[in-house]
Amino acid sequence: MTRFERAVRTTQKVIAALPDCQRDWKPDASARSAGDLAWHICFRDVWFLESISHLHLDLERHRSDKRPDTFVAMAAWYGENMAGAMQQVTALTGPQLLTPLVFFGHSQAAFLYLLLTYNHSVHHRGQLSTYIRPAGGQVPCIYGSSADTAFAGV
Repeated sequence: MTRFERAVRTTQKVIAALPDCQRDWKPDASARSAGDLAWHICFRDVWFLESISHLHLDLERHRSDKRPDTFVAMAAWYGENMAGAMQQVTALTGPQLLTPLVFFGHSQAAFLYLLLTYNHSVHHRGQLSTYIRPAGGQVPCIYGSSADTAFAGV
């Protein structure tokens, strides 16, 4: 299993740990709600990989998928769609991965956006993990045991 695949599984655990009754909970008035932040991770991570596989980063392209109703369903949606998107990316050739893509006025090789996708996911997963306990959930293992969950290995 690759580091990226492990990160996806960890993100799924974080999303699934949120209590559904707290979808609108947020730590501050200016923060995203738990539901909005979880969906942002799911939607944008899949969007990034699919866009890279199409060699075009178009923020106007939106998925028609309806947001799942529960955090567990959202985590499952994320895992399934990330797996498909990762397959698309791994099918790219070396020259395709060197294709310059433009995102917010910056141009760099497509493969460098894979790192951006990974960092995006880890960054927002960290934010979301801080929502879990105050929202009434139990924090899963992320890089090791948490105060709520003992590490059981990979």
